[in-house]
Amino acid sequence: MIVLTGAVMVYATFIRQTLITATQNYNDTDARAMANSGMALGLHPLVTKETPALAMQENADPGFRVTMVSEGGKLNLNTIFTGEDPRKIDMFKRWMEYRGIEFNDREHIVDCILDYLDADNVKRINGQEDAEGYHPPNRGQFQTVEELEQVYDCEALTSQGGWKEDLTVFSNGPIDVTAAEFQIMRLLPGIAEGGIQRYIEWRKGSDGIDGTLDDPPITKLDQIQGFLGMNKTQFSALGGLIGLKDNTWHITAEGWSGKVHRQIEVVARKGGQNPNILSWKE
Repeated sequence: MIVLTGAVMVYATFIRQTLITATQNYNDTDARAMANSGMALGLHPLVTKETPALAMQENADPGFRVTMVSEGGKLNLNTIFTGEDPRKIDMFKRWMEYRGIEFNDREHIVDCILDYLDADNVKRINGQEDAEGYHPPNRGQFQTVEELEQVYDCEALTSQGGWKEDLTVFSNGPIDVTAAEFQIMRLLPGIAEGGIQRYIEWRKGSDGIDGTLDDPPITKLDQIQGFLGMNKTQFSALGGLIGLKDNTWHITAEGWSGKVHRQIEVVARKGGQNPNILSWKE
């Protein structure tokens, strides 16, 4: 009887574990399906971050959550350093200054980046070209934001938490003033911080939230000049630095079933019938 009881208990434990495993596998498949459903919605050519359907499944189980963040609201590393425009490089230096990086380190990092990207092997004053154990590709552009970690002696920046969040290599280039937050807008030359705050408050609409249906439509750059407190000459000096409605999006779709969560992150350029997928990570 004791042996039989033990055998039954072992068998019951086996059955229970089998059921748990089967449930987990089912939930995993379901969570992945929900994440893919959310991503399919986010990639639809007519869907924007204001689309109410993005939040319809948030309180369901299984369900999904989709967030869309414009890449145009970030600093594009390749736009900053291609052509060595002093205005753009100064924006990057100011961004580093706000992150607490000292003057000498800022100058050193910028020169090392330029040496990393340019086609020659001539070392800049504060830079670093080809040397033992260090061989910059000199291909002219960054392939990813993470590649900045390969640039010589950039640890003062890349050792900081969250340093990647404001940077991109995927946007169309100029800062999208319909998407950029205060910390990016203030990098633009000649704009007072009060004007930026006034503009962003107006941009959010009456509910005070960016990316909702009550946001005022912005169809021309001239619309924001008055809010920024700039005259026509000052505003024209921003030419090439700002733009509207960048169609490059970082879309995150999180799906869940029970306690199982799965996530997909995609960077895509939307504009035609089929989005151009630039990056896909699960």
